[in-house]
Amino acid sequence: MSDTAPPGLRLRLIFGEDAMIGPGKADLLELVKETGSISAAGRRMGMSYRRAWGLIDTLNTIFGAPLVERTRGGASGGGATLTDRGEKVLAHYRSLEARARAAGAEDIAAIEAMLDASPTVMSGEK
Repeated sequence: MSDTAPPGLRLRLIFGEDAMIGPGKADLLELVKETGSISAAGRRMGMSYRRAWGLIDTLNTIFGAPLVERTRGGASGGGATLTDRGEKVLAHYRSLEARARAAGAEDIAAIEAMLDASPTVMSGEK
């Protein structure tokens, strides 16, 4: 285990077999908000526009209303923005993540303390 990164917690909310939101979709929403572009958000995450749009389309469908709205290109180019619903879903998800991290901090620290801390493992040598 690398001693440079603290232990993390990844939260995925599952509403049904194909209906879920987790860290990847939340990060994508956040990057769309930041960049104003689905393609730029996808690039920053190392995925194609098609993949990014597919994830957003899934979110738009499972939440029953768009979380992201696209504007078509033109002289000034296209873009994308989070809707009010998208902003709320992202804010609630990030709040839940923070609360789960805080609530689990003691247990996470206890588990981390039980990791094999031998010098070979900690330095990455095998």
